Amino acid sequence: MNRILRSRAVAALTSPHGVDRYLEQLNPMWAAHDVRARIVSIHREVDVAGHPAVATLTLQPTSTWQGHRAGQHVQVGVEVDGARRTTRVFSISSPESRNGDRFTITLRANPDGVVSRFLVERAQPGQMLHLSQAEGEFVLPAHVPEHVLFISGGSGITPVMSMLRTLQRRTHRGRVTFLHYAQSPERQIFAAELDDIRRSGHGIDVHLLHPELGDPNLSPAYLERLVPGYRDVPTWACGPAPMIEAVQAAYDGSEALRVEYFKPPRVSTGASGGEVAFERSGVSGANTGATLLEQAEALGLKPESGCRMGICFSCTSRKTEGTVRNVLTGVESSLPGEDIQICVNAPVGDCAVEL
Repeated sequence: MNRILRSRAVAALTSPHGVDRYLEQLNPMWAAHDVRARIVSIHREVDVAGHPAVATLTLQPTSTWQGHRAGQHVQVGVEVDGARRTTRVFSISSPESRNGDRFTITLRANPDGVVSRFLVERAQPGQMLHLSQAEGEFVLPAHVPEHVLFISGGSGITPVMSMLRTLQRRTHRGRVTFLHYAQSPERQIFAAELDDIRRSGHGIDVHLLHPELGDPNLSPAYLERLVPGYRDVPTWACGPAPMIEAVQAAYDGSEALRVEYFKPPRVSTGASGGEVAFERSGVSGANTGATLLEQAEALGLKPESGCRMGICFSCTSRKTEGTVRNVLTGVESSLPGEDIQICVNAPVGDCAVEL
């Protein structure tokens, strides 16, 4: 049946909307190409007065979901109050999955975020979400080393938790050291589960650190005491930029370290001055030095975007003229007619983009 629905003949018959548009009207869980998911349940992980809440959503995807590898993320789209669909990227927190398997995302209600706040505070079981396939290279290898080290901070725990749960399900016989930073015990995500893991042992060494209680910060001396020879131990680290920068400094260029930023590090910005033109929209304005995405939004445009940190590529647009600087790497490029991610590229002087 799926082969028929995906055929050229059906595509021609359902043009210009496509077969998925009609299937969605009949049953939201029917799909030939698109990926959608129904919210099965919503569980509050953290709910502390005065701080953003954290929730885990269990999702039942359509059969078009191809599964995920531990550590990957997914783009989630939702219509809020009848407005245009907004898409954001969230890490998957459940163990690796296969075609059509249920999975979970765990997210914090960002005070400035439309999608995260809606999903944590207002979404209900039964609601449909639009998804991408799983993406990202921050993953476990096919053959997991004998000893692995996970380091995470805040909401950066989600992809690492997917890895830890996957190793548990595989009954990994090696050693796992898991180091996580949270602001306080009350704001610890997955607190009960991690406490059970810590008590049970089975080769998993869990260290939950809380700076508010005076626990040590990341330093080469601390990591060496925790894991002797840590620079040679395969390590996955995910969290806010300051934490990741401290980890990178401690590893001093070691190839054993793999990182993913929870928020983009601002190592460099563009230079203000000149004019930025968004050619397709016929809109232009003075270059403020902010990213092209931020400048487009400031001018009233609503370009497609997802993660806003250079991960998902959904904001890719063509630059026709000018120079841009990648705010993550500081690298400049003046090539004409190149595709760039407008969320992490800022113009240096005059710039024109097909947007």
